[in-house]
Amino acid sequence: MTIKKSASAHWSGGLKDGKGTISTQSGALHDQPYGFNTRFDDKPGTNPEELLGAAHAGCFTMALSMMLEQAGFKAESLETKATISLDKSGEGFAITQSHLTLRGKVPGASETEFLDIANKAKAGCPLSQVIKANITLDATLEH
Repeated sequence: MTIKKSASAHWSGGLKDGKGTISTQSGALHDQPYGFNTRFDDKPGTNPEELLGAAHAGCFTMALSMMLEQAGFKAESLETKATISLDKSGEGFAITQSHLTLRGKVPGASETEFLDIANKAKAGCPLSQVIKANITLDATLEH
């Protein structure tokens, strides 16, 4: 079974003076503005790294939920933040890291079990397998 999802981007102009929009198949994003200033100057709008972070956090958290359930646990809550690092590399830029920060409430799970399953989810989620950058994880089990 192959599942296909899509997103699209439109761009007009040069790199620094140009403007673009990003849309997703689901409509969650529709002509969302992005540009040089939203990527490098923290202006309102989105950027590819932010979208990658949202996708990675969502994918990892769903994978973790599945793996916890397979181990006999059910998460009360899982909160994940993915921080994507974009660094200068030669003449251009490279995404060098996705750092996942996880806070979870999982009744019955020990710290060791939680960390073991979280690390397996970090390695096993489909987006982690696509990202070539270093992926790190700080996980905290809350009681």
